[in-house]
Amino acid sequence: MAVLPIRITGDPVLHERAQEVEEIDEGLAALVHDMEDTMSTAPGVGLAAPQVGIPLRLFVYNWRDEDGALHRGTAINPQLLISPPPVGVPDPDDDSEGCLSIPGERFPLLRSHTALLRAVDLDGEPYEVLATGWLARIFQHEFDHLDGVLYADRLVDPHARAAQRAIRRNKWGLPGKSWLPGRDHLED
Repeated sequence: MAVLPIRITGDPVLHERAQEVEEIDEGLAALVHDMEDTMSTAPGVGLAAPQVGIPLRLFVYNWRDEDGALHRGTAINPQLLISPPPVGVPDPDDDSEGCLSIPGERFPLLRSHTALLRAVDLDGEPYEVLATGWLARIFQHEFDHLDGVLYADRLVDPHARAAQRAIRRNKWGLPGKSWLPGRDHLED
C-alpha cells in the first residue's frame, strides 16, 4: 500500500461537501488501505477521503481507548446523530483537538459527548456504533470533513483567531498545499 499526501487547509477539496460513494470495488478497497497506511504513518486516529484529495463520503478510524479496547473501522456514506453539545468554555486540556489538515496545531473545541455512527463497511455491510467521549469526538471530526468543515471552522474566540494566525504564519489557506507523512517533518 501507499502513504498519500495529506491536503492542508485552503485546498478546495477540504472545503466542499464530498460525494456519496456509488460502488464498493477493488479501487475503493485500495484507497481505504492507503488511507489506513497514511493515518498510521501521520500518525492520526482518523482520516477522511477529502484529506487525501478524494471527494468521497468515506473515513477511516483507528483508536485505542484508555481501557485498551481498539476502535477501528471504515465508514462509507456515514450518517451521524449527536447529542446536544455542552454549553460553556472548552477546557484547553480535555477538549484540545488537532487535525492532519492543519498539521502541528491544537485548539480546544467543545463537541457532543455522544454520537451514533451509521455507515457501511468495506464489505458493504451496514453497521452502527454508539460512541461516547473521545470516540464520539473522532466521529464528529471526520464526519465534518465530509461536509467541507474543518475543526478550525468551529472554533470560538480567542482560539478561532489563534488558528487563523497559525494558518497565515504557515502560509496555508491556499490551494495545492499538502504534506507527506513519513517524509515531511512537522513541528508539534
